[in-house]
Amino acid sequence: MTKSIYKRILLKLSGEALAGSQGTGISTSTLKQIAQDIKVAHATGVEIGLVIGGGNIFRGVAASAEGMDRASSDYMGMLATCINALALQDALEKENVPTRVQSAIEMAEIAEPYIRRRAIRHLEKGRIVIFGAGTGNPFFTTDTPAALRAMEINAQVLMKATKVDGIYDKDPVKFKDAKKYDKISYMEVLKQGLQVMDSTAISLCMDNKLPIMTFDLAKPGNILKAVQGDSIGTTVY
Repeated sequence: MTKSIYKRILLKLSGEALAGSQGTGISTSTLKQIAQDIKVAHATGVEIGLVIGGGNIFRGVAASAEGMDRASSDYMGMLATCINALALQDALEKENVPTRVQSAIEMAEIAEPYIRRRAIRHLEKGRIVIFGAGTGNPFFTTDTPAALRAMEINAQVLMKATKVDGIYDKDPVKFKDAKKYDKISYMEVLKQGLQVMDSTAISLCMDNKLPIMTFDLAKPGNILKAVQGDSIGTTVY
């Protein structure tokens, strides 16, 4: 197998990805497929940190828009990410991939507290580290902790696996003439208001020169292709 071109990456998965075709909750078959894809990529020697969203269970922003207190709804969203993190840990360990969950909100019975040096040590020992509960603070989407954790663990790239095969100038589902970018600058993403990640995460990556790669998670083997340096999806630089 071709070795990874990266030493260490941060892989951001949307919570909705775990729902599969059912739309909400956790699809065990989809979870298994994702775990197998991550296992194959991990076998190339790359160290993998993971951040997963919680949108398949609870979306804080949506609840806030309907009148719920934003801070309370965001904390509920953070707990949803921990449910997903535990589900992904179970699926990965069934594939014999050593995994640790670290949570930004302390919950000693189910996860380690997030400690940067400990996370890096786990990665060096070949374990996949799943970061749950976002930053531990409300008013952030899971994009921001993904960018933050990527920089804290010294990842070389932030990979965002989504339901779309890259970044388009407009919604490819609604517009047939949507143009896909192979590469695009941080500033262009911000100027055009492209919904790649939230603007805080984009700015954080721009300030620290961390490239972002987005690609389609639903296509088996794409995580492997990404770590081997194949040209898939879109790169923000």
